Amino acid sequence: MDCIHLTGIRGYGYTGFLAEEQVLGQWFEADVTLWLDLATPGQTDAIADTVDYRSVISLVQSLIKTSKFALVEKLASTIADSILQQSDRITQVKVILCKPAAPIPDFGGKILIELTRTQPNI
Repeated sequence: MDCIHLTGIRGYGYTGFLAEEQVLGQWFEADVTLWLDLATPGQTDAIADTVDYRSVISLVQSLIKTSKFALVEKLASTIADSILQQSDRITQVKVILCKPAAPIPDFGGKILIELTRTQPNI
């Protein structure tokens, strides 16, 4: 199956377990992989035959900016489910959601959630 990779989608959001995370916010970054058949658009050169990834990027940014969840797992799952609902051309989606500056004492690493979802009718 063919894939479209969208990497480095950034947004400032308010998801986090701590109350101050939901008030002050923080940066998030998402990478998204879309599985779909690209044979037809490869022949026709028509955007109507594929997924307009600008709309996927916009959707991810909007969800990061407007969602207020306690867990990044919930945000990642919401992103994946919303992408699948946006287009039935996408058979599967992988979301890697990064929280690059988690407020954890003495921790300078990143938190990454990776999940894969498939269209329910497949």
